[in-house]
Amino acid sequence: MHRMNRREFARTALGASAVLGVSLPSIAEASWAQAQSHAPRQGPTDDIYANVNPELLPAIKAFPTLAFSQQILAEARKAPMMPLLPPPAPPLVERKIPGPRGAPDVRILVIDPSPGEKSRPLFLHTHGGGYITPNPAMGPFLQRIAMDCHCVVVSVDYRLAPETKFPGSLEDNYAALRWAHSNAEMLGIDRKRIAVGGESAGGGHAAALAIHARDRGEIPIAFQMLIYPMLDDRTGSTRPAPLAVGKFVWIAESNRFGWTALLGVPAGSADVPKGSVPARVDSVAGLPPAYIGVGSIDLFVNEDIEYARRLIDAGIPTELVIVPGAYHGFDILVPDTKISRWFTDSWHRALQAAFSQV
Repeated sequence: MHRMNRREFARTALGASAVLGVSLPSIAEASWAQAQSHAPRQGPTDDIYANVNPELLPAIKAFPTLAFSQQILAEARKAPMMPLLPPPAPPLVERKIPGPRGAPDVRILVIDPSPGEKSRPLFLHTHGGGYITPNPAMGPFLQRIAMDCHCVVVSVDYRLAPETKFPGSLEDNYAALRWAHSNAEMLGIDRKRIAVGGESAGGGHAAALAIHARDRGEIPIAFQMLIYPMLDDRTGSTRPAPLAVGKFVWIAESNRFGWTALLGVPAGSADVPKGSVPARVDSVAGLPPAYIGVGSIDLFVNEDIEYARRLIDAGIPTELVIVPGAYHGFDILVPDTKISRWFTDSWHRALQAAFSQV
């Protein structure tokens, strides 16, 4: 199998910065040696790429499998973030809003595709990054949602683990939800059409936020958009991943690290903080309708299917999309493939439909 050099590695890391939430310099330098040691190897009878969608194969063959550790995380935090694309209109407006009691203000990004209009839907976005990293390249992603779905987007820069353990990030996300709901007239949004969503750990945050909002009973959420969400700390710890999944991009070792950082106890522990792990909630009754999309070889595929099953069994309208041969973050790593465009269109349509039904 082809072994990439540093230049090839840096090019591939440009896409990785959006998928994993770490910067290009961080991946290209700090994790070079580790990436080489963890790169998937093709044996004579065991083709690790056999189940990958052909459209997605070239990118993943050049993509190192990174196992997150405290050292990698520390190096990633040192380097400046690099956006993938020049941001199109509408602009991203940065604001600081009041945080939870006794906590710092929360930084948010507001994207408004049509300032001055009233009664538009709101998409409250929580970014991915394994609960441990910011996301350096979400601007174009969010702007496209705002334009395609004709909604205001508010993206939350919540506090990260392990410096801030649960429930700090959940409290930040709820503070942003409460702020948007309270300032609906100023934002030009309809309080009855608020959706929450995110990708990977952001999907986990969105699911936890939907549960928290249900339990508090203060702010209604109309829809949850969960894109390959990170829902269960037991995946890759007390529940080993099947051999056919979780080999690329986000692996079991990284999953254990991210969840342990958030929870403050080892991933898969018998007792975890209440409300911290969506898959462990006692009941999903009363949660909003959902879209859940995930690749068939993503580490999260089984936990996402199980969460969708629970929602369906509880009578909650749920769309579940399984993309054959797709690994974690495929649509961000290679957005211009047919399968990635189809997947993105599928959840954009679901979000549009949810907004039109309220």
